[in-house]
Amino acid sequence: MDRFRYLEGVATLRLADAACIGCGMCAEVCPHRVFAVSERMARILDRDACMECGACAMNCPTKAISVTPGVGCAAAIMNGWLSGSKPSCGCGG
Repeated sequence: MDRFRYLEGVATLRLADAACIGCGMCAEVCPHRVFAVSERMARILDRDACMECGACAMNCPTKAISVTPGVGCAAAIMNGWLSGSKPSCGCGG
């Protein structure tokens, strides 16, 4: 899924740099390689590739990552794919 996109600028993903300990769990569990870790610090490589699954936040031992899984445009698109219907998140995007 190289260069996979939902809609630009709508992902709820956030990283609190001050809380990150650079353990690498986010990079390990992210299915779209949104994170990279270097010099004991995670960074978001590509926020718009985030599918908001929540795996990174659930596996972050310091709660440095927040994401609201199952909401927004990304969830609407995935639900549309699964149901065969037109995606609708209500944002007009």
